[in-house]
Amino acid sequence: MIRIIGALVGLGFAFVVLLSFGFDTYNAATTKAEKSAEYVFYEESHGPDGGFAHDGVFGKWDLQQLQRGYQVYKEVCSSCHGMKFVAFRDLADLGYNEDEVKALAAEWVTVPGVDADTGEAIVRPGSPTDYIPSPYPNQIAAAKANNNAIPPDLSLITKARHHGPEYVYSLLTGYSQPSAELKAEFPDFETPDGLHFNKYFPNLNLAMAPPITVDGQVSYTDGTEPTISQMSEDVAAFLTWTAEPTMVERKQKGWPVLGFLLFATILAFFAKKQIWSAVKPKKAK
Repeated sequence: MIRIIGALVGLGFAFVVLLSFGFDTYNAATTKAEKSAEYVFYEESHGPDGGFAHDGVFGKWDLQQLQRGYQVYKEVCSSCHGMKFVAFRDLADLGYNEDEVKALAAEWVTVPGVDADTGEAIVRPGSPTDYIPSPYPNQIAAAKANNNAIPPDLSLITKARHHGPEYVYSLLTGYSQPSAELKAEFPDFETPDGLHFNKYFPNLNLAMAPPITVDGQVSYTDGTEPTISQMSEDVAAFLTWTAEPTMVERKQKGWPVLGFLLFATILAFFAKKQIWSAVKPKKAK
C-alpha cells in the first residue's frame, strides 16, 4: 500500500512539473517581450575603416602602430587599468631594442618592491623583468576611485569580449549624447550621475569616463596624426597583441601545414589508385 501511495505521489509531482513546463513554454512562445532602450539603440561594434593590419589570414602586425598603441595605453589608459600578464621585456617584440626596453620600464616608478635594508614595502622604477603594474594597490581602492566600478585588467581584454579589437575601438569612439529618437521613444531613459552614455556598450550607460577626448591628446613621434579615431585604433591593436602575441606567427605557420596536408592528400589518392589498379571490380549478375 505504501509503495502504491509513493508511486501516486511521484506521478502527481511529475504531472505538476510537466504542466508547469507546458504553461511556461506556451507563454514564452506567445508573449511578445517589450523591447528596452538598450535593446533598440545598442549598436554592434565595428572596426576602423579598412580594418586592422592584423586582420585576415594574411594579416601582420604593424609594429609602428603597436608602439603608438603602447604609448596611448601608457599615457591614457594606465591611470586606471593595469596589465598584470604583460612584462616589460615583452615589449621587445614591438621592435624596441634592449636599451629602449630598459628605458621604457624605468619610466614606471610605481612598481611594488621591498627595501633591501628594512624589508618594508616600497615603490621603485620598473625593470624589464617586471610586469606592468596596476595603478591601485587593491580592488577596494580601485572601486573607491571609480564610483564602485573596478576597472578591468587589460592584458586579455580583446579575448574576453566578442570581436574584441572592434569592441575596444567602438567603445573608445562611441561616447555621445542620447539621440533624439531614443528620448522620444523612451522618455524615461536617463544616464545617471557618474555614468556616461555609449551606444556601443550593452546597457548604454558606462562607468568609464571617455578616456580619449580630443585630437592630439597623445603626441606621436612618427608623424602620424593623433586623431581620436587613430589613437583608438592604435590602442585596440596594441591590446590585441597583448592578448594574443603569437597570433600572426600562428597564421604564418598554418600555411605550410595546409600545404603539407594538401600534398599528403594528393599523394594518398594516387597511392590508392596505384594499389587498387590491378583489382578488377566484379560484374553484377
